[in-house]
Amino acid sequence: MRKKIVAGNWKMNTQLSEGIELAQTLNKKLDNSENEEVKVVIAPPFTHLASIKNVIDSKKITLAAQNCATHEKGAYTGEISATMLKNIGVDTVILGHSERRSYYYDTSETLSLKVAQVLANKQEVIFCIGEVLKEREAEKHFEVVKKQLSEVVFKLSEAEFENIILAYEPVWAIGTGKTASPEQAQEIHAYIRGLVAENYSNEIAENTSILYGGSCNPGNAKELFSNKDVDGGLIGGASLKADDFKAIINSF
Repeated sequence: MRKKIVAGNWKMNTQLSEGIELAQTLNKKLDNSENEEVKVVIAPPFTHLASIKNVIDSKKITLAAQNCATHEKGAYTGEISATMLKNIGVDTVILGHSERRSYYYDTSETLSLKVAQVLANKQEVIFCIGEVLKEREAEKHFEVVKKQLSEVVFKLSEAEFENIILAYEPVWAIGTGKTASPEQAQEIHAYIRGLVAENYSNEIAENTSILYGGSCNPGNAKELFSNKDVDGGLIGGASLKADDFKAIINSF
């Protein structure tokens, strides 16, 4: 059975002391029995990762990074490699987020290099895909998602793909207050699962977790998660408040 996952992407928010406090509060609010049902992931800023690793119980919370470099080491000023992240206890890396694609020009070529680096370190990838409003209105969302998957993760072997978690982001719903309807979410999540089956097998498709990442909050999480092909959420703003994030986890 595929895992239910709630992942919090803190983006460029919180000072170190605030991040440590948030992580500690969440750690206290979770108990081990809940984590048997739902995998909880948090992705703080790079500057917080080593400190937060020391204050959370890895049985309750998985630590993730929001990005990584295309290479293992070398003259790449300002970059942080997957190997460095692995060394401080980071087990998961978010790649392909719409903000990285849009603001920092992450292409399928660079994302392929990053995915390879993460997998080489035996870490998981949360791989983000999704369309902007113009593409949704032109009814090109299926085409966009298929292209994003085909150019990167569908090039992986079956064994490699087993370390991929997919996250569908309707980009037009991120930070806008808009949310895809439960029906829209289910439609495209089912389509994505079908693509996985076409490229690998039905068994692999059924074991692939597909998260929803578009303004998910305590008010709509339960309805979104009730869809058979929505396996959890990649949460932005609501992950910065422990009570809200816990309420989303409880939505399962």
